[in-house]
Amino acid sequence: MEIHLIRHTAVENPENLCYGFAEMPLRKEYLEDFNSLHLDENFDLVISSPAQRCCLLAKHFKLNYSTDERLREMNFGNWELKKWTEIPEEEINPWYEDFIHVKASGGESLLEMQTRVLSFWNELIIKKDVEKVLIIAHAGVIRLILQSVLQFPLENMFSIQIDYGKKVIIEVKEDYFSIKKVNV
Repeated sequence: MEIHLIRHTAVENPENLCYGFAEMPLRKEYLEDFNSLHLDENFDLVISSPAQRCCLLAKHFKLNYSTDERLREMNFGNWELKKWTEIPEEEINPWYEDFIHVKASGGESLLEMQTRVLSFWNELIIKKDVEKVLIIAHAGVIRLILQSVLQFPLENMFSIQIDYGKKVIIEVKEDYFSIKKVNV
């Protein structure tokens, strides 16, 4: 199975707002971004995060897709759509010190997100009736999948740059994974 993971295109966020679960609009030039993308054809299965910033890409390319809640970005709870600089220090500093275990106020921890994403991933990779899959998601989701495949420490997941509108291609054969391309 060949799995293409694509991150949604760039968002409009001039105020540097915290967002994950919250809807964040794509930048005004999103059609230019879409037209610069190269998507392969003939996917047996296309699954998107339900976030509009992901679904718009699937709709633009007229893909027959479904959505899966487990592909959403991290839930930042009460921090959603606040400026990072306006989140109280007593809330954000513990998260900065341990973003793996500490939850955003009213949100989820990275471990909870990992459980959600890997539940999706583990179901996907055992499918026998698909050869080529497209997943439209977010940087955090893609990083967690790569972390699972490559088995590096979770605290290092932000060391991998996942660019807007770029793909990661993973090949799955039996119980082996090959990372074919990153940010293409």
